[in-house]
Amino acid sequence: MTFWQDPSLEPKRQYKFILSIPGGSSTQGLREFLVKKVGKPGWTLSETEHKFLNHSFWYPGRTTWEAIEATIVDTIDPTANATQEIMHMLEESGYELPTTPQTTVGWGTASKAKAVRNALGQVKIKTIDAGGQIVEEWVLNNAWIQKAAFGEVSYDSEELVEVSLTMRFDNAFINVINGDGKIPAAS
Repeated sequence: MTFWQDPSLEPKRQYKFILSIPGGSSTQGLREFLVKKVGKPGWTLSETEHKFLNHSFWYPGRTTWEAIEATIVDTIDPTANATQEIMHMLEESGYELPTTPQTTVGWGTASKAKAVRNALGQVKIKTIDAGGQIVEEWVLNNAWIQKAAFGEVSYDSEELVEVSLTMRFDNAFINVINGDGKIPAAS
């Protein structure tokens, strides 16, 4: 049987995904249906060279997870306003906005570092099949927003306003889900 003759084989489609950013305790998170695109996690493995006589031997080094990019459509509705929600996440991260010229601006104390990691909640990228069932789920550990750009406006365009996010995280793991909706046990 060749590749195209196997009826049980279904390739993953780029447009079948859900990005879940539930937000922390005082935010409502970003609405899943407003996400336009998101990059999947990726990593780089460094290398170390060991020289012995006239030979080089290579060994794997540290794994570094790369930041991911997401694009979200902004809305006017105050219950789904992506810009407003991202600014709430920044505040929940511990950042203090200036209210008067004398106000200290910034991150304040080092004790707020934990809040940065809790502001987004558990970030997940889910791949779904043709029937809408989740078949793969990436879980980003300790994700936080590294960069936010709130789009642009122009009299020359009818495009939707988009918010671009760069999210940094410590590491990620993947859950591949069987046809019965369960994650298989580790072997």
